[in-house]
Amino acid sequence: MRRKKLKINNYMEGAFIATLGIVISKILGMIYVIPFYSIIGEQGGALYGYAYNIYSIFLGISSAGIPLAISKIVSEYNTLELYESKEKVFKIAKTVLSILGIICFLVLVIFARNIATMIIGNIQGGNSIEDIVYVIRVIAVSILVVPMLSVYRGYLQGHRFMEPTSISQVLEQLIRVTIIIVGSFLAIKIFHLELKQAVGIALFGATVGAVFSTLYLVRKVAKNKETLRNHPKEAVVKTTKEIIWQILIYAFPFIFSDVCKSLYNSVDTFFVVKTLVNDLGYQVTDAEAIMGFISTWGNKLNMIVIAIGTGFMASLIPNLTISLVKKDKKDINHKVNQTLQILVMITLPMTVGLSFLAKPVWNIFYGASYYGPKVFAFSIFTAFVTVLLSTATTTLLTLKEYKVLFINLILGLLINAIFDVPLMHLLALVGLPGYYGATLSTILGNTFSILATFLYLGKKYEIHFKETIKVILKVVLSVIIMYLGLMLVKWIIPFPESRILSFVIVCIYIFLGIGIYYICLKQFHLLDTVLEKDFLLKIKKKLKR
Repeated sequence: MRRKKLKINNYMEGAFIATLGIVISKILGMIYVIPFYSIIGEQGGALYGYAYNIYSIFLGISSAGIPLAISKIVSEYNTLELYESKEKVFKIAKTVLSILGIICFLVLVIFARNIATMIIGNIQGGNSIEDIVYVIRVIAVSILVVPMLSVYRGYLQGHRFMEPTSISQVLEQLIRVTIIIVGSFLAIKIFHLELKQAVGIALFGATVGAVFSTLYLVRKVAKNKETLRNHPKEAVVKTTKEIIWQILIYAFPFIFSDVCKSLYNSVDTFFVVKTLVNDLGYQVTDAEAIMGFISTWGNKLNMIVIAIGTGFMASLIPNLTISLVKKDKKDINHKVNQTLQILVMITLPMTVGLSFLAKPVWNIFYGASYYGPKVFAFSIFTAFVTVLLSTATTTLLTLKEYKVLFINLILGLLINAIFDVPLMHLLALVGLPGYYGATLSTILGNTFSILATFLYLGKKYEIHFKETIKVILKVVLSVIIMYLGLMLVKWIIPFPESRILSFVIVCIYIFLGIGIYYICLKQFHLLDTVLEKDFLLKIKKKLKR
């Protein structure tokens, strides 16, 4: 049987494949919430959250930024024909990440009781310290696997092989979600196990998913050794010290960028509840619920928009690195502008559409809520600016403009922190919900970082955004027409209270919204302007098949 060789994807193909994989993974990650929380309830959900939030921190320590850093280094070395050094990077990264994963695993296992005590202290009546210790130790096992998985993904992405990494993401999430739903159902409903055991089984899904995903990529790399490694050796191979240092230098800015994005939520955590209760007269239960909607439940829905940007960034890094190594400013200009145009064209209508459908969408995932849809209708716009910020930060990271990146992100974060409380008071004063101030301050902080970045890029790299601005104006006009069309439809088909009917109505509105928006795009010739003709032809051929 003839082996199917890996195919190098150009920028647009890679972006499309990476985005598709991430979007499918995120959709799976959103859908499982509905049955899972009905099985384990609020107490089980809290226990799952305790473990997963701690796991996320240690996962960030052990692997954050690594796939993108490895992708960038591999792409750079490939372009410079440093093939042996490229393979050495792969081997060293596997060793370093394995050691780091083991250290993080041991810390979690050994200090699980201390962490559990820090989480709940002496609080009685809910999940016990023993329960939390148990689930933390269960999820800790996955940290032995996930760092290795991140190395393989970065290695393949650096070669511009996007298909296997996308398939691995979907495979990982599919296995994880299946174990979460089936495992927790069997544990609670069939075998009548303790709640902590059901949650432990669900958390172990992350380990199983990562193992199968890693094995899939290991097999892909092994089957394509000739394509990946059959190159002439260079005269001077980079030393181990040089490579480790370069991995750390490249990974740190990615980690810093992720940490800054996470801190936007932390700012709200410190200010929102206290301001709503002490200054604006909200009940504690309502204020905590609103905070949860902003930082957790709304964010899960926001991820469908953010996933689009994440996919494009995975493809942009290796392709932009090649242009940088070749010192091709014209190609850098083209890729940055094309990325912005495509992302705005896709994510702006998604954002506005989800805001418009906030009530039925929220009803589908979480049931009826007074504050939930109101919070989500505005907080979804943070997803849109997050996508643009990711484009800005990824471009700076790829071009090695680390100083500008740090300054822009820190200033944006400070703007968010400074304006958080004043904007909550101001909006309450003019009769608007005060909690919108927290979202507005996040949007302002992100917007500052975005504009500052693109002004800098225009000045230093001669990246001109004139055509992009024209495209954005046409997109905005198309979105306004779509929104007005949906408003007219709402007079005929109002939003229902039923969960099942909400799903049907959302599907109808999505279909109509896409139809209206597509007609506008055709009228403004945006598809032909923004997307490459060869790429459009390939999509049409695949759809016909």
